[in-house]
Amino acid sequence: MSINSLSISKFPRAVLHIDGDAFFASCEQSNKPHLQGKPVITGKERGIAASLSYEAKARGVKRGMSLREIKRICPEAVLLPSDYETYSLLSKRFYEIVRRFTPEVEEYGVDECFADITGLRRPLKMSYEKIAGEIKKVLDKELGFTFSVGLSPNKSIAKIGSKWKKPSGLTVIPARSIHVFLDKMAVEDIWGVGSNTGAFLNKCGVKTALQFAFKREEWVKKYFTKPHQQIWWELNGKFVLELELKEKQSYASVQKVKTFTPPSSDKEFVFSQLSKNIENACIKLRRYRQSAKEAVFFLKSRQFQTGAVKVEFSRATSFSHEIIKKAEEVFSQLFDRSSQYRTAGVVLFNLKKCQSFQPSLFEDPLTIEKSIRLYQGIDHLNRKFGKYTVYWGTSFLARSFSQHEGERGAAPSRRKNLLPGETARKRLAIPMFFVEEIN
Repeated sequence: MSINSLSISKFPRAVLHIDGDAFFASCEQSNKPHLQGKPVITGKERGIAASLSYEAKARGVKRGMSLREIKRICPEAVLLPSDYETYSLLSKRFYEIVRRFTPEVEEYGVDECFADITGLRRPLKMSYEKIAGEIKKVLDKELGFTFSVGLSPNKSIAKIGSKWKKPSGLTVIPARSIHVFLDKMAVEDIWGVGSNTGAFLNKCGVKTALQFAFKREEWVKKYFTKPHQQIWWELNGKFVLELELKEKQSYASVQKVKTFTPPSSDKEFVFSQLSKNIENACIKLRRYRQSAKEAVFFLKSRQFQTGAVKVEFSRATSFSHEIIKKAEEVFSQLFDRSSQYRTAGVVLFNLKKCQSFQPSLFEDPLTIEKSIRLYQGIDHLNRKFGKYTVYWGTSFLARSFSQHEGERGAAPSRRKNLLPGETARKRLAIPMFFVEEIN
């Protein structure tokens, strides 16, 4: 099959990709109308730009810039700490609005989703183009900022459409017009094609997405695995990548990383930061009923040098104390007293679905049973009274220390304005601007 042999039908399937424009910064502007039209930047607590309003981008600010550099090139910039709680709540409202039109919604990221509207023209009494436009109109109005939408016969092309006219764009790419867009697109800009794959394609003389789409199927199968073969089919107009409608049930790996300031050369403090991340990673494992057989612990110094150690457990586990103990055993391989560290992290992988724990050869099954009950109790208390109500003593220094000091320690307003009965760890699912109205 090739683009030249596509069905003349405009939309054999009708798939939307909907992308929030500068989502985090836009949430802040929606929350604080006086910030509309101003260069808003979130990420103050991290010391770098995490999200930028389009006004900030127009002044030359880029993601990852330091606060000092931002102030130099854009003195009028409004720097805010990230309010992930409010962003998450607005993300849920975003999905709920899209589901008013179709139940087939894939929550692809906090600020983007795919939606299948195939067959809804008659029930909604609108063309696919008008359905896409109406969804965008409602999102823009109810959330107070803009979204960009791509409409096409599949996910890969819809993703191209949503990026085509940003911000606040609506790009319709019917099947018979796909080639027009692919011809103007570099192959490395295709969704799912990374830099290494793009470099390989360039070496093969494939510079544009259209040139990749025109490659013969035999050639694609020879050089690429299934994921890139699927992308190739979608570039040729075929619907291959189904929407993932179910909530995520498992993970291939779990990573928890935190940066802290000021950097520290205190061994106990740095280990406590690592311990805290291990606990957070284990909480996630237990939530999804998974356990890890291997882990990587790593530290990053003030000079951005990273050291890492990989370990393997005698059996798969999600028990924090077991992984923390293993980290203690290898920590001397990571830590150098002459260095100051700013980041600690853990990656848990080789994950297993754990309905029950299988003891190793020399383990007492009763000990494992006690650990299971212990963590059931800890998780219950944390759900009831707030996250981290109970935690391991090795994490005490990190949990008693604000993640950042000075300007970077600024907290979002949602943490400062609590409703009656709320605590720092147990909160109602209400975004900041409603809290301000209630107060």
